Amino acid sequence: MSVISGAAPAGATRHRRVFVPVLAALVALAWLALWAWARSPYGRYLEHGDWTASGPAAFLCRVIPAGDVLVPAALYAVAWILMTAAMMLPTTLPLVNAFDRLTAERPDHGRLLALLALGYMAVWGAFGVAAHALHGALLALLASAPTLAWHGWVIGAATIALAGAFQFSKLKHRCLEKCRTPLSFVIEHWRGQAQARHAFALGVHHGLFCVGCCWALMLLMFALGTGSLGWMLLLAAVMAVEKNFRWGHRLSTPLGIALLAWAGVLVVVHA
Repeated sequence: MSVISGAAPAGATRHRRVFVPVLAALVALAWLALWAWARSPYGRYLEHGDWTASGPAAFLCRVIPAGDVLVPAALYAVAWILMTAAMMLPTTLPLVNAFDRLTAERPDHGRLLALLALGYMAVWGAFGVAAHALHGALLALLASAPTLAWHGWVIGAATIALAGAFQFSKLKHRCLEKCRTPLSFVIEHWRGQAQARHAFALGVHHGLFCVGCCWALMLLMFALGTGSLGWMLLLAAVMAVEKNFRWGHRLSTPLGIALLAWAGVLVVVHA
């Protein structure tokens, strides 16, 4: 504990003067890029439709070997990275703060912080690939079954209901507690040996708990559309409050009730 307490003042000062502005700038740039992209002629690439049907993406698919696979994957990866950076980086501020204090006196301090963030983003990237694959499978199922396509609202209602029900689960609250106590998490997992590998692993471990408490809310973006910046801002604010405010855990119950009620309204309206 002496290492942490001794580094805390310098780390806290550095965090306020450097890392908070840098993190805020990264988040702002991500939101700005998404806003500009959504309003550009290529805004449809943020949605879940057929990106390769027309326009520059269709041309690239024709001229690049295996372009029909690589081009949509690249476009989706860029969109997902921007969305994750905009929505999830604000929730990592306590983790970055704790790790900054712990490693403030190390000469490779900046590299360790970068590896921490890289590990965290890698987990969310893997989640995005899995979610995209699931979404593609659902689209293929709808395309092969016209009856299901006519009732596509069922998938949206089920996704919203799933997100609402998950708010009451033990897994949600267990993972949320890990995210809400980053200093204890860092002390538990940081050994100070093989620093680069352990910094990346620490980011991965924390990212897994972050995905564990937020995956259902993030799936709402597949029901609402990744190009919906308003919904993205709302969900990002909800997740940041849940993790960073003392009373944030109290938000889970009313949010779960609201989502379940929303799903119920959709069922009543369409049925």
